[in-house]
Formats: sequence, structure tokens, C-alpha cells
Amino acid sequence: MAETNYKHDLVGAMGMPIAENPTGLMMEAAFRHLGLNWRYQLFEVAEASLKDALTGMRALGFKGMNFTIPHKVNVLNYLDRVAPDAAIIGAVNTVRLEGNQLIGENTDGKGFIRSLSEAGISPVVNHAVILGAGGAARAITVELALAGTKQLTIVNRSHERGQTLVDLLNAKTPAKAGLEPWQTTYTVPQDCDILVNATSIGLYPDPAKPDIDYDSLTKQMIVSDVIPNPPQTAFLNEAAKRGARTLDGLGMLVYQGAIAFKMWTGKEAPTDVMKRALEEAFA
Repeated sequence: MAETNYKHDLVGAMGMPIAENPTGLMMEAAFRHLGLNWRYQLFEVAEASLKDALTGMRALGFKGMNFTIPHKVNVLNYLDRVAPDAAIIGAVNTVRLEGNQLIGENTDGKGFIRSLSEAGISPVVNHAVILGAGGAARAITVELALAGTKQLTIVNRSHERGQTLVDLLNAKTPAKAGLEPWQTTYTVPQDCDILVNATSIGLYPDPAKPDIDYDSLTKQMIVSDVIPNPPQTAFLNEAAKRGARTLDGLGMLVYQGAIAFKMWTGKEAPTDVMKRALEEAFA
């Protein structure tokens, strides 16, 4: 007779706010597809309560946790170990348990690299241009640099924030990084291999697009957007009109989640199932 087990293995996400985070949709779909007795829950946690929340997570036997705004940096203060790439990035979006130890990882940049690979695109290029210098930009540029991209140009309105990222990349990775001011319409250099919008411009319900000269895009460029909703942003539509190959943010979201899924469960994530769950939610 099979042993009865009503207990779920628990994972989830902590953030503030958290209600609109779609990660649980794809994780729960993956659990159901593989017949795993796991649950993914969202937890609204204020900054002042983060330490207590992590103590509770450990005490309650959670298998892991995702962290989003505003916790990706502060969570570093309460972990037992941090993966080398996450330490360079200076942010953690995924925590896994190893025994009773909390191990910090950053799967955002890895998810971007895998989305490139799954599309048959090598991350080893001569020149990548990144719009923005926030958390997504940090994760993506560090992973591109570690993967072999030779030159990185950061385009950002805040000089201080952009220079901080450039200094980090030059000090901690093999790539050569530089900063371009974004005070007026930005013209993409013709030697750009990969262009990434790592800003929140265009995120639903905002129909805007980054202020660049879209006629400077060419069909030799790969143009990517980190925004998953809508998958086809105005930015990508403009790039496609110029013949550039485009890559939407849905892939990055799915694959960063798939990497966390395997860290927690030890199983390969059904990425097609996860992507379909998000597409239905964003339709």
C-alpha cells in the first residue's frame, strides 16, 4: 500500500509588491506536468522584515525561494554562501538550500544566455550594446562577459549608475566595457552584434519604446528585449521592420525559472509547458 503524503515541498517568491509576479504560473504548471508534490507561493515582504522572513523560510523547511524588487541586493546579507557570478553581479534572485545552508544564485543573466543558445545564437560576440544599467543589465552583462563577449557598451541616462556598472565589468570580468551617455536619441553603432533593452520601457501597459535611432539597426544585429509582457514590444517590432533578428523577454523569464527549477527539484524543467502557461496569461 502506497504511503499517504499530504505534505507539499514549498518554494516561492518574496518581493514588495509581489501580486503581479507571474513566476508562480509557470512553476505550478511545471510541477503539475511532472507530477511533483510541490507548491510555489508569493510572499509580500517589506524590507524591514526580510531577515525574519529568511529565518522563517529556513525554519519551515522551504526548498528554495526567488527574490525580486526590493530584495535582490539586501538578501546577500543573510545568506551562508553566494555563487561567484552572483557575487560579481552583486544581486541574488534565487536561493536554494544545501543542508540547512542558504545558497544565493543569480539566474537572470544565465536565463538570458540560455535564451540565446536555445535560439541558436552564440553569446561569444565582439560587441554587445546594453540599454540601461539596472539589475537586469548587471546580470546580463556579467554573464555575457564571462561567456566570452569581448566589448560591452552601456547606454544609460544616469552617468553615475552607468559608470558603476562599467567599472564593475572592467574590474571583475575579461570584457572591455565603456559608457555612452543617453541624453538624446541614441544611434546604435554599426559594429554592434547584440542590442539588448534592459530597461522597463515598454512593459505592459506602457506602449513606449526606448529612444534610439531605429534606422541605425541592421539585419546583421540580434535585438533582444528583457520585457516578457507583452512578448512583442514596440522596440522589437521596430527592429524587425529593419530586418534585425529579434528575441523576446519571454525566453529569458522562462529559462531563468527553469534553471532555478532544476536547482530546487533536481529535474529538468518542462520549458515548453512553462512558456505556454505564460503565453496564456499574457494573451
